[in-house]
Amino acid sequence: MTATHTQKSIRINAFFLAIGFLFISVLGNAQTNTVPDTTQYLTLDQCIAFALQNQPTMKQSSININIAKTTNAINEAGLLPQVNLAIDAQHYLQQPTTFISDSANPGGPPIAEKTGVVNTIIPQLSLSQNIYNPELSYAVKTASLYVKQAELNADSTKINVITTVSQAFYSLLLTLQQIGVLQEDTARLTKNYNDSYHQYVGGIVDQTDYKEAAISLNNSIAQLKQAVNNVSPQYATLKQLMGFPQTKQFNVSFDTAQMVKDIAFDTTQQLKYEQRIEFQQVLNSKKLQQALTNYYRHAFLPTISAYADYYPEFESNKLSNVFTNVYPYSTIGISLTMPIFTGFSRLNNVKKSQYQEQLISLDQDNLESTIFTEYATALANYKSNLTNFYFLRENVSMAKDVYKVVSLQYLQGTVAYLNVITAESNLITAEIGYQNAISQVLSSKIDLEKAMGIIR
Repeated sequence: MTATHTQKSIRINAFFLAIGFLFISVLGNAQTNTVPDTTQYLTLDQCIAFALQNQPTMKQSSININIAKTTNAINEAGLLPQVNLAIDAQHYLQQPTTFISDSANPGGPPIAEKTGVVNTIIPQLSLSQNIYNPELSYAVKTASLYVKQAELNADSTKINVITTVSQAFYSLLLTLQQIGVLQEDTARLTKNYNDSYHQYVGGIVDQTDYKEAAISLNNSIAQLKQAVNNVSPQYATLKQLMGFPQTKQFNVSFDTAQMVKDIAFDTTQQLKYEQRIEFQQVLNSKKLQQALTNYYRHAFLPTISAYADYYPEFESNKLSNVFTNVYPYSTIGISLTMPIFTGFSRLNNVKKSQYQEQLISLDQDNLESTIFTEYATALANYKSNLTNFYFLRENVSMAKDVYKVVSLQYLQGTVAYLNVITAESNLITAEIGYQNAISQVLSSKIDLEKAMGIIR
């Protein structure tokens, strides 16, 4: 291959690499800002607030609270007077027969006569009022506990929404920041490629340097394109967790300096099990089970109710005249029902409920152990990621200084291009590692706050 042909190939390669860099840069900007400038920008707090209002699981939790309250209203309806209306309409096809003594012949056989009226309509208006009912007593005592159970479930859902949205936000943010770092890296490598190319053309270096520069540039472009392609599914994930319409767009807004400030956390705080929502749920379940045990224990008590009935009875042998005459009567009374023997079902229900109390107590012990393990793991991860963050932040500053010095030395011809490649590789590794460290330490902080029950 002639020198002219080689130089022509080099120019063509440089042209296509420059076009590729331009395309990737434009694509990166288009993906980072996937919507027009008129689209809203949402901070992390705004994303969380939107999720708490629109996430389907949050709406379901709110509905479940309403269901619990409505169920209590249904169970407590027996506390109010119960009024019922019943109508009994009767027509005799054959009237009943009765036998009466014959007044004209007292010693003779009785006389058979038809009794009753052919048509009878008896409306019945009944009113009853529970005075004491074990089931109603249980419903009243547990009403607030069932509402609290639904509210605790809603709080648990809120905590999960806050956690998942925050971590998805940081994951997306990490990718966007990596795109910015890779764009800067691609720009530096493009300059290095052009510099090595001109030095090669000038006969200062051989073709190895510009080929190595081309390899580094291609690798950076590939990494940039991969990061750009990751933006769309990460946005989709964040939208799903927020309950945000997938057809609509938004940009994330963030302040890196503020994020770095938010990394701090007081690790001297003591773990308090009662702050964990799961612990509160277990305690509430235990109270519900204890209430059920007491219900079975007192199920032998009688059910007492008062009642009043009114019957306006209409009778006539002719259906057309049935409502002409009314013969009313009424009653009042007190009803008492007491179970005498139920096949030992009440005692067995008490035992069963007590066993279930023991299971819940064991669940509580197991939960305390699980919570402590989660706390210890989250605390260790946070401390480890925090230490890693400090070291990597320092590495970025040193890697930038080294790259500047080595680049100048290469242009002056005092070092080989391999030194530039090494310095560039160290710089991009340090910058991406630093961005990873910010995301990791913030995510581990969220895990630690969740483990300690601090997230509200």
